[in-house]
Amino acid sequence: MQSSVNWSLLALVIERPSYAYELGQRFERTYGPVLTLSSISHVYTALKSLKDRSLIEEIPGTRMGGQPKPRYRATPQGGEDYVRWLVGQAAEDTRRQGLFVRQLSTLARNPHAALEILARYEQACLAQAGATRIASTDRAVDRSLQLTDRLLNEERRLALGARLAWVHYARRELNALSDARATPR
Repeated sequence: MQSSVNWSLLALVIERPSYAYELGQRFERTYGPVLTLSSISHVYTALKSLKDRSLIEEIPGTRMGGQPKPRYRATPQGGEDYVRWLVGQAAEDTRRQGLFVRQLSTLARNPHAALEILARYEQACLAQAGATRIASTDRAVDRSLQLTDRLLNEERRLALGARLAWVHYARRELNALSDARATPR
């Protein structure tokens, strides 16, 4: 399953069994800034996909009344698959960063071009840091969202520090390479 929306909905069902409309509202509150639904029907499509894969199940006895609202809960397989997928995201981030470094390194024959890309990368990192949201201290805001804000801010702060340290290191290496090429033998 490739859809980030499906995995994110599964996380919400793992957190708390819910019905589709409620999941759509929780999805928007939780993931709104970084992942969007095309429409509420997207939730129904994702739930069907999760159910077909046996990652969630309908809670028996929840289809009562004139307007049935089945509630869904995660299956044990859904919980296990979610953990595997989530851990895999860390590996994907590492792979993506490794790819960037390898692609930048292909410009070793032209260190000035690599340095220009590095400068732009540094500016993009700094712009991203400027866009970091400040954690809410409003007591009316859900405590889990406050925790999310704090965790995100700290992850971004640490990741930015590491990226900028790497940029300085790469810049020194590329400058040394450039100087070595400029020095006649």
